[in-house]
Amino acid sequence: MDFGLSDEQKLLEQTLRRYLSESVPAKRVREIMAGEPAHDAKLWADLAELGAAGVLVPEAQGGSGLGLLDAALVAQSLGFFAAPTPFLATSVMAPVALAAAAPALQAEWLPRIAAGRAVFGAAFSEGVSQRGDFGVCADGDRVHGRAFFAIDAGAADAFLVAASPDRVALVPRGAKGFAVVPLTTIDATRRVAELSFDGVAPSAWIEAPGVARRVVTAARVAIAADALGACDRALEMAVAYAKQREQFGRAIATFQAVKHLCAEMAAEIEPARSLVWYAAHAFDHRPEEAERMALLAKAHLCEVATSVVRTATEVHGGIGFTSEYDLHLWFKRAGLDRQLLGSPEVTRQHTPIG
Repeated sequence: MDFGLSDEQKLLEQTLRRYLSESVPAKRVREIMAGEPAHDAKLWADLAELGAAGVLVPEAQGGSGLGLLDAALVAQSLGFFAAPTPFLATSVMAPVALAAAAPALQAEWLPRIAAGRAVFGAAFSEGVSQRGDFGVCADGDRVHGRAFFAIDAGAADAFLVAASPDRVALVPRGAKGFAVVPLTTIDATRRVAELSFDGVAPSAWIEAPGVARRVVTAARVAIAADALGACDRALEMAVAYAKQREQFGRAIATFQAVKHLCAEMAAEIEPARSLVWYAAHAFDHRPEEAERMALLAKAHLCEVATSVVRTATEVHGGIGFTSEYDLHLWFKRAGLDRQLLGSPEVTRQHTPIG
């Protein structure tokens, strides 16, 4: 089988990267992440026009109707630019969850996602522990408890909350008894929060066998793709710096030790790229492999990203360790990717949600 990107997928990636390079340079990233929600409505609207926000939304609902590999390419591009967007929860987790929802609920939310007029947060982190415990519980149709590390919480209009492997609540931000408490993490380009529920009545329930598991599987692939984008950018920055930084009258790129560091980064990244692409392909076309491949991709890519951003920092020397230097955006992005929805240590245990 010739497993590679189609011409359409290559065009999608090229178009996104051209737009992001012009609209979201590192200076703009820092400006957006300095705001409380770390969200730029215009950036999100522009991405919606390019088809990125609705990449997994069916064409009948105004989206692109594409597969998870296409969504992974979007995530990879966003990771390459450390773009502060709610892509993971809004454009990956929400459409996958809503695919199992009633038609009326789909009609209410999917067109808004595709148009960039709805932003979702997602709380699924509790169920990925070894015990599979959920932070919230449902007493009939009301939700109680707390959910930690809700993804993309900063500007979310509504939240998807896993109450069990087969049941997901849709909770509007202003629901009675519902509180969103921002949490500080290493990565300021994305916001997470603690969600508190005191007898909250969700606006809707999404109920289907394994729906929470499928959402987490898709999200893990997207996180792996984001980490891959961070790897690509860190390597690019390290090579560029090595070419222009001089020691002893010559560029450090001519030093054998520096060449080895850059070659080692490239050698780690390229096999990982194929793993991400195959995990995304499996989600849509090989369901019997999808969950395990997502677990492997998430574990491996996040370890590769940890290694690559650290090595890139070492190539930069002292300046690489300063938070004012742009490389730190990707160092910290890789750090949060590593922990979201299960660290490599957790995901390698192959203990699926629930």
